[in-house]
Amino acid sequence: MTFEGRQQGAALARGDEADAAGDEYAARAPRPGQLADTGLSAPYLADLVAKHLHQNGVLALTELSRRCALAGGIMEEVLALLRDEARIEVRGGGERGNLCFGLTDRGRASALEALARDGYIGPAPVTLDNYTRQAELQGLSRTGVDRDSVHAIFADTVIAPEVLDRLGPALHSGRATFIYGAAGTGKSFIARRLARLLRGQVLVPHAILVAGKAVKVFDAGVHRPVADPASGPERGVLLAQGHDPRYVRCERPLVSVGGELTAEMLEVQYDDATRVHQAPLQLRANNGLLVIDDLGRQRIEPMALFNRWIVPLEERHDYLGLRDGQPFRVPFDVSLVFSTNLHPLDLADPAFMRRIGYKIRFDALSREDYLAIWAQECRSRGLEASPAQAAYVIDELHARFAVPLLPCHPRDLLGLALDYLAYRGEVQLTVEALRWAWQNYFMELGDTEGEAT
Repeated sequence: MTFEGRQQGAALARGDEADAAGDEYAARAPRPGQLADTGLSAPYLADLVAKHLHQNGVLALTELSRRCALAGGIMEEVLALLRDEARIEVRGGGERGNLCFGLTDRGRASALEALARDGYIGPAPVTLDNYTRQAELQGLSRTGVDRDSVHAIFADTVIAPEVLDRLGPALHSGRATFIYGAAGTGKSFIARRLARLLRGQVLVPHAILVAGKAVKVFDAGVHRPVADPASGPERGVLLAQGHDPRYVRCERPLVSVGGELTAEMLEVQYDDATRVHQAPLQLRANNGLLVIDDLGRQRIEPMALFNRWIVPLEERHDYLGLRDGQPFRVPFDVSLVFSTNLHPLDLADPAFMRRIGYKIRFDALSREDYLAIWAQECRSRGLEASPAQAAYVIDELHARFAVPLLPCHPRDLLGLALDYLAYRGEVQLTVEALRWAWQNYFMELGDTEGEAT
């Protein structure tokens, strides 16, 4: 019996085989059962195994299967090739009779050559064609957004219904959205919360193979894995159940970038030290939401950024290149949201703005909405939401100094007031503390006890 068969038999004895029955993700991306099913060549996988052994020393077959995210039967075939080429040797048996392998002198030399070509060490990549099909199967257009779900998901958020009824169709359409308005009107907050409307989960590859080089896609800082009932400490990558473990099952991604954005971040990045290619922002955001915040304050000119997006927005795919100049095309299935304090026509010409499906302005709050946010912020801080204090802030401070009612003000003013109270060893919110907070927050408006400057 092969290694794969022994592991399957043990799992079946424990009844583990039922966990992934009818798994839609397994149907969408089935586990490779044979080497040919991976789309990868035996020499490529042999080099990948050699790199793992070079990095970690002696490894058992089960551990190599886990690290490469390939079934034991496939690993046995790859290891047989390495043994035939005298690149590895058996180094004894591990737990439960698992054979352990290490590199020979020839194997170490070949591993160094492989690392010089491509420094990637991790789960086996998927092919570009495989990823393209997967991205299309889980595209945003297959989920959709309806009015009832939009209003239900934002029920805990103070936002005008008419604004929601513009954001909903924008996200449903999959077209780019331009959110603009004065600073503090809640644009960034709402833009990021739009990710809650993205239904379903997606499979994100650890890496994609392009012209013999692995491009890392999965990013723990962006992608949020979800529990997969088809995986477990015993079954892992060893059984023919569950989805292809070269993918990670995740929530739809949310990528948000602000003033730190550069032109280089929109292209494949290559690390000279590790010799590894990293996917750009938009590729990591595929099948999800990409928010470009504080537009106009990046280290890339707005028009240069817009020109970079013209083809992807029109054709729904993007052109990238490896360090050696090898070009390749990837899907561009991204809900793109621009957020800015500037007027759209100050950033782009009308021709480009026509390509932006939705332009949504965020304005100051009504009195009722301001009071609602004030009450929410008080509750979150364990404060009593005094209507008299809220009215004082609106009628005596905002009105006196002609400051619009913005969503950021309750949070910021209450935060400063609590700092003041903590410093004084007090716990009860007072008008004096609110005046002090206002003066610190709006220094240019003068002393609240005197006249505005």
